[in-house]
Amino acid sequence: SIPKATKQVFWRISLFYIVSLFVLGLIVPSDNPFISKASDGATRYSPFVLSIKLAGIKVLPSIFNAVITVSVISVANTCTFGSTRIIQALCESGMGPAIGAKVDKKGRPRVVLIIVLLFGCLAFVGEAKNGSVAFTWLLSLSGLSNFFSWGSICYAHIRFRKVWAMNGRSVDDLPFTAQYGVIGSWIGLSLNVLCLIAQFYLAISPIGREPGVGVFFEHFLAFPIVIIFFIGYKIYFSEWSIGIDLKSIDVDEGRQEINLDELKRDLEEERTKKAAWPWWRR
Repeated sequence: SIPKATKQVFWRISLFYIVSLFVLGLIVPSDNPFISKASDGATRYSPFVLSIKLAGIKVLPSIFNAVITVSVISVANTCTFGSTRIIQALCESGMGPAIGAKVDKKGRPRVVLIIVLLFGCLAFVGEAKNGSVAFTWLLSLSGLSNFFSWGSICYAHIRFRKVWAMNGRSVDDLPFTAQYGVIGSWIGLSLNVLCLIAQFYLAISPIGREPGVGVFFEHFLAFPIVIIFFIGYKIYFSEWSIGIDLKSIDVDEGRQEINLDELKRDLEEERTKKAAWPWWRR
């Protein structure tokens, strides 16, 4: 299921981002006033809807707006679910207030859920008179989150594979391996670091704007906040090591019991089957 899900992510990104943006670039002019004059959260039109209108198709823009609305609600639902469980897990492990670790009989973290939903109400700030300013600062708080998230994932994978090898294990013992292995994670980590460096450069030398403290933090506010939280955690828990000692990691704790010989046979059969597939299906 993991390999299948991984491939779906690739094709979804290719279809819904790369291909769709390419088509939009062919249809919607770059000087369209609804796009060129929209900034700081003042966008009121979707490029997809604009492309449909420019194509002269009636009714479909309203249908597409409904689809976008449902998609936004779906994303909000997913983010609410993910964020509440992460915060609850942090509180349960002692990295947050104990009240946040409480769950009801059905396992729902109600306290954290209420807090997250209240934060969601900040979205209505965008409708205020100076909503664009508030939107800019909210965006600056979360704008670098993807770089930190994916960089952390790549770094965690590198360390996992290292401790896996230290315990005398091979990749053949894993039910699933990343397509490009550790090298791919090193490349991903390097690209995320390069993106942070590029963002820092834009913060100190913005395009079309005068450099300044306010402009700098608009572009790079998330970085010092992450550093402050990281150092604050180290001070509070008096834990000065960078990461967990690899020798203390138990790679078998919490792992599902599986028959390795049977797993290896299944994996070998799968590799043989995939070898006969065309390159695009692999």
